[in-house]
Amino acid sequence: MAYPGPERRLGTERRSEVVRALLHGSLRPRRQGPRRAGEHQLGAVDWHHPWWLALAILILLLSCVDAALTLLLIGRGASEINPLLAPLVHGSPVAFVLVKVGLTGVGLVCLTLLARLKVFGRLPAQLLLYAVLLGYVVLIVYELKLLDVR
Repeated sequence: MAYPGPERRLGTERRSEVVRALLHGSLRPRRQGPRRAGEHQLGAVDWHHPWWLALAILILLLSCVDAALTLLLIGRGASEINPLLAPLVHGSPVAFVLVKVGLTGVGLVCLTLLARLKVFGRLPAQLLLYAVLLGYVVLIVYELKLLDVR
């Protein structure tokens, strides 16, 4: 429903400046949920639960463990099946770890920012954080079994 009175806003629409809203909201959060029905934009929420930060840190640590175990397995004759990282694994180990952890970090930042939104129509994006965590746990258990660590 449109407001019948004259337009009182000055300047540009604040919510169209996503980066500015994210930076401002990170320093002074105040919106824990959308204010209007149907508002599902990235800048609609500027407070994220600390639990999501804990999940993201845990996933990033598991990514580091995965990188170390991958390098150890490569040294024992295994091969990298990720086509994006396969060319890096035989080069510099530092470059491999930086790219792997960097890509994971960028993905985690995106998932954390989108955690309150719905993906695929009705699935809360925060569930994807749990799915990634579970995936890393399963992967590390598998890699430990390959190493036959007891």
